[in-house]
Amino acid sequence: MALLLCLGLSLLAAVQPSAVKNCHPGCHCEVESFGLFDSFSLTRVDCRELGPSASMPVPIPLDTAHLDLSSNTMGPLSDAMLAGPGYTTLISLDLSSNHITKISPSAFSKLRYLETLDLSHNNLERLPASCFSGLPLAEVDLSHNSFQEFDMDIFAPKINGEPVSVDLSNNKLVSVSTTVHGRVLYIQSLNLSTNQLWSVPRLEGLPLRYLNLDGNPITQIKAAAFSQLKDLVYLSLSGLQKLEVIEPFSFKGLHSLQVLDLLNNPQLKTLSPAVFSGLDSLQELNLSGTGVASLPNNMLTHLPSIKSITLEGNIQCWKTRKQGQFHRQLGQVQNNDVLNCNTEGVVL
Repeated sequence: MALLLCLGLSLLAAVQPSAVKNCHPGCHCEVESFGLFDSFSLTRVDCRELGPSASMPVPIPLDTAHLDLSSNTMGPLSDAMLAGPGYTTLISLDLSSNHITKISPSAFSKLRYLETLDLSHNNLERLPASCFSGLPLAEVDLSHNSFQEFDMDIFAPKINGEPVSVDLSNNKLVSVSTTVHGRVLYIQSLNLSTNQLWSVPRLEGLPLRYLNLDGNPITQIKAAAFSQLKDLVYLSLSGLQKLEVIEPFSFKGLHSLQVLDLLNNPQLKTLSPAVFSGLDSLQELNLSGTGVASLPNNMLTHLPSIKSITLEGNIQCWKTRKQGQFHRQLGQVQNNDVLNCNTEGVVL
């Protein structure tokens, strides 16, 4: 038994780091080996804060998979800065906090295996239309930049159909658009929080499952605002300090939505039953930090799958099934679903 256990542990061996030859003096390099007999390995290189004397491209080992070049004050990103030996095998690249103002259209063209790209905390206002062409990106962080307008079509030239997560939070966005014709943008997660969006952007053609619009100056959510996002599972609309009105049927078409977060919207005082029309799969609803202290008594007819609702004052409500009386004509007991809350006096 002990021998089998040892063999099993070796098959699932933990990553074993080791030193790397030919590592740049200002960088930290290590090889992480894993698998039976260390049969697989990848090289991780940390070149953060090299100082003003560092020239690009920084020499890195030929089989580097993960490279951190953050905090190096790179400025405009040219074709040559990521074209050295070792860059073609990169899976992840961190270019955050580099004062990058512009990116050459071909700056990433040699990075054919790149899946994760961090461009956060720079000074970007726009991107070349073809800068992500041919890349198998799965995660792109563009947060904390200076984008005012953004066209999601920039992700159309991806070489595979794998889903990608995009973070555009903490920019200056007033407009987000899609204009693809007959093409699918495989963006499944989109973070647009803390921008300057005054209304819900039109995001037709995106198979989103997660959408975050927190902290925008949205004043009103109109009917069918999300009707094109039929695959959406999680929608966050919290911290909308100016939100006063959610029109009836605003969430029409969101038949797959399971979580709706309306936390900390203090100007939102009332919600009509029709607001929740079509949310057949909704399981969690958060109304804490809003002016909504009560819900319609026919709430459950609009939310057949709901499991929990949180109201102002951190009042928690759960759906329970109340056993009814035996119905002689039907020959069975009729059960009723009711909402029970952790406080008295709540109107449901």
